[in-house]
Amino acid sequence: MNRIVTKKVLAPTIKLMEIDAPKVAAKAKAGQFIILRVDSEGERIPLTIADYDKSKGTITIIFQEVGYSTQKLGLLEEGQAIPDFVGPLGQPSEIENYGRVICVGGGVGVAPVYPIAKALKEAGNEVISIIGARTKELLIWEEEMRKVSSELLIATDDGSYGHKGFVTDLLKQVIEERGNIAKVWGIGPVVMMRAVAETTRPYNISTIVSMNPIMVDGTGMCGACRVSVGEETKFACVDGPEFDGHLVDWNLALRRLAMFKDEEKRALARQNCGGGCGCH
Repeated sequence: MNRIVTKKVLAPTIKLMEIDAPKVAAKAKAGQFIILRVDSEGERIPLTIADYDKSKGTITIIFQEVGYSTQKLGLLEEGQAIPDFVGPLGQPSEIENYGRVICVGGGVGVAPVYPIAKALKEAGNEVISIIGARTKELLIWEEEMRKVSSELLIATDDGSYGHKGFVTDLLKQVIEERGNIAKVWGIGPVVMMRAVAETTRPYNISTIVSMNPIMVDGTGMCGACRVSVGEETKFACVDGPEFDGHLVDWNLALRRLAMFKDEEKRALARQNCGGGCGCH
């Protein structure tokens, strides 16, 4: 059992939990993820590790309540325990001294880009970070990202904070004004990651994205998390979650993410009606 040490509400529907998990924290690296279950009957929820503290033995996760399972996770409070908490899973980010790099995080994707930016900065890179959200209210971890970046740029879709527009607007601007960009990481919603990859493609800049497909066992056995990369089938749980953004089949990724939306709606309806409306 893994106890919730700290719980914070970062933004409407976005929550942070610091989990006591010393064995996971001892081996965690930037780019890896965990899988948890809220109870023995629950769905397996994969979440990229937002931070880890080897001395305290804790793992930090940040999640958005978008469905039945994440809403149930969000109801847990400090002191309560998560029965299943497995990790670290997946391949860690390839961290080297590349020179000048850009880390782009959109929405809750700011959380998984944070440990990558931190590791890249520690490796001696000039790290230009770009983070964004639909509105200022939904922007998370600005100060944390500022601390691990050489420079931080912010965009909001509605212009309520920072640049009015998308993170890709700022990405294109930085590429054209600064040049000599060795590598770009882009993490966020699939449509955002696709836009990041398409922004860097004309400049032939190596671009890494972190795929978040439907996942079940996290060991490569079930095949649920398959993605097509360079016309080869890969499994995000064991081959990823990071892949070359210029080689990902984005149309397939979007279709697979939409496969279980109806089931998710029915699960939410069952939860909200309390089982008394006869909808199930």
